[in-house]
Amino acid sequence: MRNALFACASAALLAGCQAGEEAARREAFDGIPADDIVHFSGTEPFWNGNIEDGYASYATPANPEGTRFAVERFSGLNGAGYSGTLDGATFDLTITPGTCSDGMSDRSYPYTATLLIGDEMREGCAWTARQPFSGPATP
Repeated sequence: MRNALFACASAALLAGCQAGEEAARREAFDGIPADDIVHFSGTEPFWNGNIEDGYASYATPANPEGTRFAVERFSGLNGAGYSGTLDGATFDLTITPGTCSDGMSDRSYPYTATLLIGDEMREGCAWTARQPFSGPATP
């Protein structure tokens, strides 16, 4: 059920799911250049990582060194997505524009992050090297 909900939400956010000429005139999201470094993080449980040059790095308190693996990028109408396989489970990360707060610091992030690992969904925030967060460097 969670996978279906995530797939539907992602499809609506990224693909635009609109028929007709209006959808045909829209262009793919270009707010994050393919060569930019994307950073993402979330709480409960804590997780973070980045995407650079076709690879994701994903870390948790249980694996602070993180795991690096290949991802494919796609751009929808309202964000970017990255898909790969993390320790045998699907890894689907959706980055969409919108002010985001991690709820634990005074930082403000330019993107929201929705992460699905297998059938476990996580929500967090994202920023890029060119579009950083605002607020303290060390929360």
